[in-house]
Amino acid sequence: MFPILPANSVAEEAGNSEGIFGGGWPYTLVTNLVSNAGVVATDVAGVGTIRNYLAATQYGGDKGIFGFGYNSSDIPVSITNLVSNTGVVSSDQAATTGTARRELAGCSYGEDKGIFGYGKTASVVSMTNLVSNAGVVSSDVTGVGTARHAPAACEYGGDKGIFGYGRSTSQVSMTNLVSNAGVVASDTTGVGTARNYIAACSYGGDKGIFGYGSTASTPWSTAVTNLVSNTGVVTTDVAGVDTAKTYLTACEYGGDKGIFGFGQDGPTILAETNLVSNTGVVSSDVAGVGTARRELAACSFN
Repeated sequence: MFPILPANSVAEEAGNSEGIFGGGWPYTLVTNLVSNAGVVATDVAGVGTIRNYLAATQYGGDKGIFGFGYNSSDIPVSITNLVSNTGVVSSDQAATTGTARRELAGCSYGEDKGIFGYGKTASVVSMTNLVSNAGVVSSDVTGVGTARHAPAACEYGGDKGIFGYGRSTSQVSMTNLVSNAGVVASDTTGVGTARNYIAACSYGGDKGIFGYGSTASTPWSTAVTNLVSNTGVVTTDVAGVDTAKTYLTACEYGGDKGIFGFGQDGPTILAETNLVSNTGVVSSDVAGVGTARRELAACSFN
């Protein structure tokens, strides 16, 4: 029997139920799956080219893609690896598209597509590359907004995306909205602490969260978060929970929750995680599982 919805209401679409962390430094290919309860699995042997400073996004509604980054010779690449709806990572895709770069971000849009954006080559850039619902990466789309590296991105509103924060000549806090057709908007004035090497993910079915990162002053790492409404409005800083860290990543899990994971606190490279509830509340540290690393990427699937 179909549920009865009140007049003028819309059924909230659930997101993906599982996630995957992959890549990072010290250079590794390992991945770690995240269950629909937010439990991180032990290391799975990696596939493809070893790299760090890469990005990832969901595509096809239930699959993911890792892309770009620095290889083990510290050379930017545009290699991509698809993730199946069971969390299996494929070997390098034969065709590479777009400007090779590192320290970029990715998120989904349009319910079944993805976008990679911003990053660094010899200098900071703002171009984007769309990902089709079959996992095909487009050629460069002329960048919009402030060129920067080490931003973060996540989905919001069920079918739109947002890039935020990063560093141009210094840390910044502006954001750029992504329409459900993959069009990036000009800069929106930043809210909250300017920082880079930050992470973001969706939660609550239609909202997002930016968290952690590197600031411009001592102590360099922070644990503050900024929530994103279902209309793409970013809130002021929310006080951080537990360990301040940077060089981390995040993804959705459980359909409406999120998880921050890995990164670095001072000289210590981490494997710990912090769960995000479906109301955007970040939990205290959860003991790490798998290889401690930084500069990795994550996305949801299934």
